[in-house]
This record gives sequence, structure tokens and C-alpha cells, in this order.
Amino acid sequence: MPRVPDGAMLKPRRWHLPLLLGLALLCLPLGGFGSAHGAEAQQGPLETTLSASQWKAIQRVISAQRAALIAGDGKKAFAYASPGIQAQLGDAVAFMTMVHDGYSVLLTARYVVFLEGAVIDGAVIQPLRLIDADNTVRVALYTMEKQSNGTWRVSGCRIAPSTVQAI
Repeated sequence: MPRVPDGAMLKPRRWHLPLLLGLALLCLPLGGFGSAHGAEAQQGPLETTLSASQWKAIQRVISAQRAALIAGDGKKAFAYASPGIQAQLGDAVAFMTMVHDGYSVLLTARYVVFLEGAVIDGAVIQPLRLIDADNTVRVALYTMEKQSNGTWRVSGCRIAPSTVQAI
């Protein structure tokens, strides 16, 4: 398999999506950052598809939260978490402790790329491929929650192994 240079684009393959979505279904009941869904969650009937602009908005939230995590700005990173996660963890210090203890790849990945997202049984899942310094490839499966004001917040994250390897 060819080596993936730093900063190079990995093109997601269509056949990976069913595998990722299957992983997402397995991971949904387990939570991740947590699985709390508060009253602030998506209002009205469950959406089955999202527009390209909604997916971009979701990706901006994830990118901004990750940038805050890397910068060590726990307060800002915690603000991108859903109200349910915020209630579950209580404060930014607990949130950052959780990230350092169980989600360190979000801090150390040398390369990231968003994969195709999906809505599964009303749950909005945005996969993010992560390549760590040692070329370990993982996928962060973000569960997103639309707030009553139309903004998106992270309501869960599970780190799963990937079917792709970087060398």
C-alpha cells in the first residue's frame, strides 16, 4: 500500500461508507462523549437527509472543537458539546480530562479528513478519519445534535479502528 504523505488527501471510497455506518449503528447505543439527548435536541420530525450546507455546518463545529482541544482551550471546546454532554460532565476541566484519557487521537492526529456523513434512524453521524503520528488510522464517529436555534453541537463521539492503513 502506498505511503500517505503528510497533508495528502485520502479519498474516501464509497465501499467504506456501509462499513462505517455499520460501525456507527453498533456504537450509537454505547454513547462516547456521552449519549445524552436533551430537550434542546432536534425539533419536529426526524430528518432523514441533510443539505450540503448542513453537513458543512456540522464539519465546522467538529473542526472548531478539535482546534480548541489542540489549543488546550477547554472552555471553548466544551461549548461545542451538546447541553446533555455539558450536564453529564459538568465543566470544561472534566471534559478535557475525558478527552485526554480516552480521545487523545483527536489531539495527536497529524492528518484528518471528513468522510461522508449519514443520518441513521434520525441520528446524524459525521465520520472523521484520523491518521496519528505512528500512521495508525482510526475513525471518529461523531453524533451531532441540532439545537432549537438551528446550531449543531457534538452529542457523542466514538473512536473506531479503520479499514484503511497508512504506511
